[in-house]
Amino acid sequence: MPEEAPRARVNLPDRAWALGQGVLGGGVLVVGALILLELWRVAAPALQKVGLWHFITGTTWDPVRDLYGALPFIYGTVVTSVLGLLIALPVSLGLALFLTEMSPPRFRTAISFPISLLAGIPSVVYGLWGLFVLVPILRHKVEPFLSATLGFLPFFRGAEIGLGYLAAGVILAIMILPTITSISIEVLMTVPGPLREAALALGATRWEAIRIAVLPHARAGILGATILGLGRALGETMAVTMVIGNSLNISLSLFAPGYSLPAIIANEFAEASGVLHTGALAALGLILFIVTLLLNILARLLVRMSRRGPARVTA
Repeated sequence: MPEEAPRARVNLPDRAWALGQGVLGGGVLVVGALILLELWRVAAPALQKVGLWHFITGTTWDPVRDLYGALPFIYGTVVTSVLGLLIALPVSLGLALFLTEMSPPRFRTAISFPISLLAGIPSVVYGLWGLFVLVPILRHKVEPFLSATLGFLPFFRGAEIGLGYLAAGVILAIMILPTITSISIEVLMTVPGPLREAALALGATRWEAIRIAVLPHARAGILGATILGLGRALGETMAVTMVIGNSLNISLSLFAPGYSLPAIIANEFAEASGVLHTGALAALGLILFIVTLLLNILARLLVRMSRRGPARVTA
């Protein structure tokens, strides 16, 4: 009589744990889908009246006449977020490299902990500091200097009032700097020590060892930290609202006041009158939601591409 095959052992607690985690993960997707559907439901009347393309490319925002165009807000959000990232990324990466590759361990602990604490400061505190400290510095010192030295460029022309794209970009840079720096430090600390030792043993200098061995190994994590910082910059509301100037004009000058998607929603949603006005603000939120979603998808793809294959080592 043939022997029966042994039955696979069923571990019910493990299965229950896996099922619970799967339900929680699926719940996150359901919540995201519900948010998307609700935004679309509220925004549908305004988009049907104005038209999706005209809403995205329009530059007039007049709730009295039910004329809605989102281009000034999209432009302000992109300009301030990119400017903040351009300012914060070199400082964050340089600080992370210094703390992990060059500074003594005690100094690293003393500096990295306060940097992490900066990420927990409320945005309204950053906004108040920017309004009372940063804006006067920009108005009286930084913007006159930039206008005198780089005034031949369209980005550094115009009235030097302190409020505008430059102030919002600097505030965002300060706010996302802790995020990028903290994650970059953790990523750089995971680089295997033998990589550095091998580069130094072959005669590389300290900077060459960092460039050849450390940065290629950590590029995926640094890229992920950068995308996370950009995502926070895109969604920041209060601090940007307080220093950007809240103007519907589109200007190449970084000195000019502007507007952003979160700022206009925060300023007008409580006083929205009528279905079309509320729908237009919901449509702005829908655009911001989709942009953030696409940004996260792009981050996943870039991280996956950066991890594919061995890193090239160039002298």
